Amino acid sequence: MKMRMIRLTSNFLTDALKGKTMATISNLPEDIELLDVKYDLSSNQLTAIIRSNSFEDISESFPIPELNVSTTTNQPVSHRAQSMPKLEPTPMKKAPQIQQNKQISKIENEFSPDQRKLISFKVEGEYVIVKPIQFLKAEWEDINDVVRSLGGKWVKGDIISYWAIPLQQNYQPPC
Repeated sequence: MKMRMIRLTSNFLTDALKGKTMATISNLPEDIELLDVKYDLSSNQLTAIIRSNSFEDISESFPIPELNVSTTTNQPVSHRAQSMPKLEPTPMKKAPQIQQNKQISKIENEFSPDQRKLISFKVEGEYVIVKPIQFLKAEWEDINDVVRSLGGKWVKGDIISYWAIPLQQNYQPPC
């Protein structure tokens, strides 16, 4: 497992996107791949899972280690801000997304609050993808039981493993 976790504040990201400050993370290798991003509203932190062949290989039985990043901040350069493309809002299909969000929240409610802190939810195609945020020890079995009761299954991946729960049009939580 050649993955690391990076924690950033949301202000760091928004300032970089707005061009207020040109903030860079100086100790990242050139060959990084972004695997997953999660925003924690309560702590106002952005957590990113990255992979690089430059990282030391660690057994999958260990949790993903956190990479301590060192940042450098420069003042914005005016020609950079002018040369950046303007982002145009794209029309989104709201009705299916709202319906999917309702189904995700129904599925989330099947898990205990402690379990929800350990996993993330995302819709991909016809499935709700449930990924562990950190290494699960004793909690894995309980979460797996809930997923299986919802018709889902564990999908073993090369880099990241996850649960896939079929997204059903008429989802009814078990009584």
